[in-house]
Amino acid sequence: MHGLGNDFMVVDLVTQSLDLRAQEIRRWSDRRTGVGFDQLLAVQPPSDPGADFRYRIFNRDGTEAEQCGNGARCFARFVRDHGLTVKRCLTLETSNGMIRTRLLKDDRVEVEMGPPGLAPAEVPFLAEFAKPEGDGLRHRLSTADAEVVLAPVSIGNPHAVIEVDDIVSAPVKRVGTAVQSSPAFPEGVNVGFLQVVQGDFARLRVYERGAGETRACGSGACAAMVAGRLRGLLDAEATVSLRGGEVSLRWPGEGEPVTMTGPTAQIYDGQIRS
Repeated sequence: MHGLGNDFMVVDLVTQSLDLRAQEIRRWSDRRTGVGFDQLLAVQPPSDPGADFRYRIFNRDGTEAEQCGNGARCFARFVRDHGLTVKRCLTLETSNGMIRTRLLKDDRVEVEMGPPGLAPAEVPFLAEFAKPEGDGLRHRLSTADAEVVLAPVSIGNPHAVIEVDDIVSAPVKRVGTAVQSSPAFPEGVNVGFLQVVQGDFARLRVYERGAGETRACGSGACAAMVAGRLRGLLDAEATVSLRGGEVSLRWPGEGEPVTMTGPTAQIYDGQIRS
């Protein structure tokens, strides 16, 4: 499945069992010799009685991620299409709390991602490795390969949002790798490059932790929305355009959940032979 070109292998671990090992995930994710995907999504029974399913995300390098917005949309469609639920509205248990999804028409899914985390400890971000910019949000980070001003934001997973004039010419891989290697982000970070066009429209590229640049990153779009709003650059409702397409975002302000709406697509079904 994919959401705006951010592609996934989704595995039903409710009606069947499978031992998910990092070595196997890396082998399956290889686009030349395996299935090929950005992340693997595991559908599991919840441990919390208030949730419908447990939602787990594994990067192509086998590491487990806390959150994935595009994956959440595909997850919600998968469980309904494969008869695991008849509900259109779901509560999903993630490693960082609950998120809620709502299946809309035309294969679009709305995801309520929860309130963003802005305190350094919530990201986590070690502020002693950077200099504050004085606006209460952004920091100047110096590395061996780059010096950037960024906004650390948590959407259940860590993000660093960097404002740029033009995402086409932005040094996404070089700067993304440099920021990810900084001790300021002890759990790694997804690095977003945000170009605000006008209050209700922005462009974004994301260099993801454990995956590199992907065609879309839903949680990255949410982080960009939060940073743009707090900077006074984006409206409460805005469209963010990524390489794979567009998502609609809504964020009333601090303490409120970020809501994202976007498409999903089924590519094919397959079986793993043991």
